[in-house]
Amino acid sequence: MGNNLDSVRQHNLSTILTLVHHAGSVPRAELTRRTGLNRSTIAALVGELIDLQLVFEALPEATSQVGRPSSVVRTAASTVAIAVNPEVDAVTVGVVGLGGTVLNRIRYATEKPPTVREAVNITSAIIEAISAGMNSENRIVGVGVAVPGLVSQESGRVRLAPHLGWKDEPLTEMLTEATGFPTSAANDASLGALAERTFGAGRGIDDMIYLNGGASGVGGGVISGGVALGGASGYAGELGHMRVRSNGRTDTAGAHGTLESEVTREALLEVLGLVSADTEELERALFAAKSLAVRSEVNRQLDFLGIALGSAINILNPRLIILGGFLGSLYATDPDRLHNAVTHEALPAAWNDVTICRPKLGTDLLMVGAAELAFAALLADPAGVLNAEPRPLLEKSL
Repeated sequence: MGNNLDSVRQHNLSTILTLVHHAGSVPRAELTRRTGLNRSTIAALVGELIDLQLVFEALPEATSQVGRPSSVVRTAASTVAIAVNPEVDAVTVGVVGLGGTVLNRIRYATEKPPTVREAVNITSAIIEAISAGMNSENRIVGVGVAVPGLVSQESGRVRLAPHLGWKDEPLTEMLTEATGFPTSAANDASLGALAERTFGAGRGIDDMIYLNGGASGVGGGVISGGVALGGASGYAGELGHMRVRSNGRTDTAGAHGTLESEVTREALLEVLGLVSADTEELERALFAAKSLAVRSEVNRQLDFLGIALGSAINILNPRLIILGGFLGSLYATDPDRLHNAVTHEALPAAWNDVTICRPKLGTDLLMVGAAELAFAALLADPAGVLNAEPRPLLEKSL
């Protein structure tokens, strides 16, 4: 009976913390309504989460509602996750609090794609610096990595990140050893889809596609029926390798005429006369450009993007498509052209129900998605994770 009661308590704590984490703040009365638990049980569970310093209660904002207003349960800022995104030109490390709030982000530029060991060393050094600036109440619960490539769900090994030159690399094992924190990794676009559905434009939408364009190519993440599609080994959603033309350019996987080979950040930088640029800089340059060469390249890429989206709509029947990275910038330059291109490819009945938009989370998206990996164990068992034998301080483990 004791074990059963412990399991029920764990489940209830997990449910409450997850609800508050996803919303940022929830009135206590709303927790009662959504869980079906009585008020005294909710009070006890919230009290335990307060003791664990995961949430706190605040007075509600003034309303015209009659009667005593319900207190609001909010996520505490002291518990954080570390989010990491290695790319061909930088390693970005962020600090993300419960509630999906990015508290800090450091981008360490590299002259060439970092090796796994270089990425681990850069990440460890940044985490050490971040940790040194934290007060004694702050807790890092883990590290999540958004990888531009294929990551095994079972082992956490990076099976292939072609733009980085990584193949069968034990990234999570190396980061855990270097930092002392549990580490998880997954495909960056899949994590982008998770972040947008949980905290962004896809909140409450069960069928959606997230497509991201970055320095390492084009990747995708799919939510279908409210479930993230992972596939047998976790490699589903590689929409960047969808063929959009015959006898086209070759992508990093050796396939010809794929979305990733025809719609590229590098081609946009080249036609704009830029050596490098982040997403915001690239977008400003696209909107400022007046040359026919830039317009022609933008149109070419939009047309191929439309072909890929039309095929994805026919296969997956989404309600929402979110375009991130430079794909969002492309879309913003001429939404009508992309819509027309999709119209020529998609089945009308399926296309009529689709909305295309950009990420609500903006540049925070991959940080938030990676942090969700690190928060997963805490959300599943708040008391168990925090009451476990404490790990050594980061400064001592590096």
